[in-house]
Amino acid sequence: MSTDASQDRQDWQHWHEQRDAAVASAYGPLSLTGTYWLSDFPEGRIPAVPGEWRAEDDEVVLTAGAEDAVTVDGKPLIGSVRLTADHGPIHESRAESAGRRLVVLRREGEWAVRDFDPESEARRAFRGIEATPYDEAWVRPGVFRPYGEDRHVRVENADGKERGLGLAGELVFDLHGAEHSLQVAVEEDGTLWAVFADATSGRDSYRFRFLRPPAPAADGSVTVDLNRALLPPCAFAAHFICPFPPPGNTLDTAVAAGERRLIGS
Repeated sequence: MSTDASQDRQDWQHWHEQRDAAVASAYGPLSLTGTYWLSDFPEGRIPAVPGEWRAEDDEVVLTAGAEDAVTVDGKPLIGSVRLTADHGPIHESRAESAGRRLVVLRREGEWAVRDFDPESEARRAFRGIEATPYDEAWVRPGVFRPYGEDRHVRVENADGKERGLGLAGELVFDLHGAEHSLQVAVEEDGTLWAVFADATSGRDSYRFRFLRPPAPAADGSVTVDLNRALLPPCAFAAHFICPFPPPGNTLDTAVAAGERRLIGS
């Protein structure tokens, strides 16, 4: 094995260990115990969540008493406060109750509260992520071909609802002697993001996965490392609303690489 290949294998092993640690962390995806859309609770009371939550205009009004044991910005809340959507790390969300983080979410104009509980059953039962050992054959040269303007499609989400998905271009690469392409979004930092399925999906791996290639070079070239195919958040907790693959993102070949499923699932 060449020095470069050995280093790549070590880098992948480190990445895999970091993924396990992040997933198992106190406020990782395994700790999500519920996503509650406020429109389903017009009286403002969510049985599983302390406080009273109401959507008003472009904010959420949280009202709590001493019996709710809710803190906002680290201070006990007695009365009401206006909240906007949380965008930072879960542990930095403004609202908390007895170690649970109450995260405000907005999707297509609808408001929700997410309950992240470090004592969740899923977190206690976690035994690791099953992943295929690194193989340099799954590292493919690719090219990003941007669309003239972003395209928006409606796709089913893991909660059964359709939502919009913005797509900026196609990622093209060769695999198993044939050319394949995935429609991708471009993140704020320039990196790419794809939701894809393949011939292993729902059988030898979770029903779909994510791929996050680095930002393309000026000529559009980009490395497609399928060893780093990711399980989506909804593989860890059913309360996430992950988008399903858009049309054209189901590969007709097997990607027996990367994260496959939870150990024991």
